Amino acid sequence: MGMLAWVIMGLALWHFTIWLPDRYWGGIVGAFLGALAGAALFGLIVNGFHIPGRHDTHIATALEAIPGALIGMALVYAAGVRRERAGHGESVGLT
Repeated sequence: MGMLAWVIMGLALWHFTIWLPDRYWGGIVGAFLGALAGAALFGLIVNGFHIPGRHDTHIATALEAIPGALIGMALVYAAGVRRERAGHGESVGLT
């Protein structure tokens, strides 16, 4: 249950990426994967690589994933900006 709480928190925070410029490596899907992976990995680290069970999951379990999701999305964003500056990214426009 703890993993579910972490992933759902990452998913919830991912929804706010629509307010940022789309410079994520892999676009919105890259931001999605960064949020989920960061939330799950950070939750595992905080709990000593133990996934809390059904009766050990509380609201604090979900809140533990917030820093991980933000770090995961920040890393994917930084990778996208770096690739864009290096000229590896393609510009997609409607002009």
